[in-house]
Amino acid sequence: MTAPHPRIAMMLAAGRGKRMRALTETRPKPLIAVAGKPLIDHGLDALAEARVARVVVNLWYHADMLAAHLATRARPAIELLRERELLETGGGVANALPRLGADAFFVVNSDVLWREAGRPALVRLAEAWRDEAMDALLLVAPRARTVGYDGRGDFDLDSQGRLSRRPPAGVAGQVFTGLQILHPRLFAGAPEGAFSLNLLYDRALAAGRLYGIGHAGEWFHVGTPEGRDEAERRLGPASGV
Repeated sequence: MTAPHPRIAMMLAAGRGKRMRALTETRPKPLIAVAGKPLIDHGLDALAEARVARVVVNLWYHADMLAAHLATRARPAIELLRERELLETGGGVANALPRLGADAFFVVNSDVLWREAGRPALVRLAEAWRDEAMDALLLVAPRARTVGYDGRGDFDLDSQGRLSRRPPAGVAGQVFTGLQILHPRLFAGAPEGAFSLNLLYDRALAAGRLYGIGHAGEWFHVGTPEGRDEAERRLGPASGV
C-alpha cells in the first residue's frame, strides 16, 4: 500500500554551522551560496519541483536574516517556526508536528547539496514510501558517490531496502544525505526538548520499520569551507542542484 505523495515538508534550518567557522559568523549556514544560490534555495527549489505545497522552516541562529531571505520566495509556501532554544534534529521536527499534519512528510536538511541523475531524488523517495511498512525512509548515498566526505559511513542497505547501522569499529557503505520521509507515528513517546533523530531511527530499526533507497547521483558534503569550495568547483557558479 502506497500513501499519497507528501505535499508538506519540514526544512531543518536552525543550526549554527560551527564547522564553517568564518563563513557563518555573520550569516546562517543555509544562506551560504554554492553554485549560484544559497544552500537553502537548492533544497526549497527541489521541494517545489517535487510538488510540495508548504514547507515548515525552523529558525534560531540569525533567524531574522534567514526569515528576510525566505520572504522573497514565491513557492513553495513557507511557514516559519522560531525556536526558543536549539532542539537538534529530532526535537526540531517534534516541535513542528502540529503544523505537519497526520500523514507522512518530507524532512530536508537546509544545508545539503546533491546532483540528480535520472528521476529526482525526492520523487523517488515518495514513490518508494510504503505506509504500512515504514516509519522512516532515508535517502542514502554510496560512499563512492559522495564528494568531500571522509567518514566511515552511516548505514548498510540490503536488497529489500532495509537499513542497518555501521558496526561500532567498522565502516558502512552508505551515507545519510539529509533527505527523508517520516511519519508522525515515529515520534510517539519521543522525549521533550532537544534530541537527535538518530534516537528514533534506532527505534524504527528495532521494529523493522527503518528503510532506505540509494541516491543515483552525487552528494556533496558541505560541512566545512573546504567542502563548500569543492562543491563549487564541481558544480560551477551557475549550476543547479
